[in-house]
Amino acid sequence: MIKCLSNRWEQGHRTSTYPKETILLPERYRGKPVINNNCDQKIIDQCARNCPQEAIDPDHCTIDLGRCVFCGTCERLSQGQFIQFTNDFEFAFTQKKDCITNGSIPDLNQHVNVPAQKLFGKSLQLRQVSAGGCNACEADTNVLNTPFFDLSRFGIQFVASPRHADGLLITGPVTRNMRTALLQTYEAIPSPKIVIAVGSCALSGGPFRGSPDICDDLNDLMKVDLLVPGCPPHPLTILYALLGVIGGGSSQPIVIH
Repeated sequence: MIKCLSNRWEQGHRTSTYPKETILLPERYRGKPVINNNCDQKIIDQCARNCPQEAIDPDHCTIDLGRCVFCGTCERLSQGQFIQFTNDFEFAFTQKKDCITNGSIPDLNQHVNVPAQKLFGKSLQLRQVSAGGCNACEADTNVLNTPFFDLSRFGIQFVASPRHADGLLITGPVTRNMRTALLQTYEAIPSPKIVIAVGSCALSGGPFRGSPDICDDLNDLMKVDLLVPGCPPHPLTILYALLGVIGGGSSQPIVIH
């Protein structure tokens, strides 16, 4: 016991102060993009041709963050003239169409989400399902339970049974073998419930988009209320999105079904 107390004294308090205080991530982290709509069209076309996810629309000068894996190819090719990825991790969406952006991204915390707050208060229980992911999104979701992030201090927890959950958090592309299990989990969660898609695979199929063995659009199976882009999203991006459900709200209020 003395050894434990001594170690606790030496370590001090390590829990993050976010969201009360801003956290600055390293510059090499690729987060919210800044898009130059006045960039030379030849550069934009080159970026679109080389995008591995076909996420760039050169005609409308937009990027689909639901498809984007944040590989940085477009930033390197354009030398930052067309797209620059900032170290801002605070971005998530309530509608899939908002993932397609010309640089303008709705602020999830612009307005208080009164319907969700009344439903969940300060308690949100989630059942997480990996529908065929590589474990990157799962790992960055799981790390929220460590002492640094301490997800439970916000009243947000992951539960083992869908019958104890308020919502479903999905990672990975929905493979043919996981489709039935995912739908059964969804049906087992009592209504009203919320569905959160985390990572480009869950949002669009990611690198597996177009494969006959996956469902490209999760919305074909169920209504998705919150979309968190990234490959994988930073744990703070996931935390930012989850806090938007119970505290920060959305510029376009999340409709719980």
